[in-house]
Amino acid sequence: MLILQRKAGESVLIGEEIEVSVLSVEAGRVRLAIQAPRSVAILRSELKTAAEVNREAADEEASPLALLDILGDGGGQA
Repeated sequence: MLILQRKAGESVLIGEEIEVSVLSVEAGRVRLAIQAPRSVAILRSELKTAAEVNREAADEEASPLALLDILGDGGGQA
């Protein structure tokens, strides 16, 4: 893992085709701009994790009522 410090307006090059620029740093948040070829997938890590969890859940066999119980609906019964 490479750790760098960059200021707003500075950038980092990854290979020859990907550039990550720091747009701003305000209130503990960093805004980044990523320029990459369309063939390169760019995905926030939390979305990748959620997709993996969804994929694992889809592989498990469960009845619709059991899924509703997991969601806290109690199977739609009052």
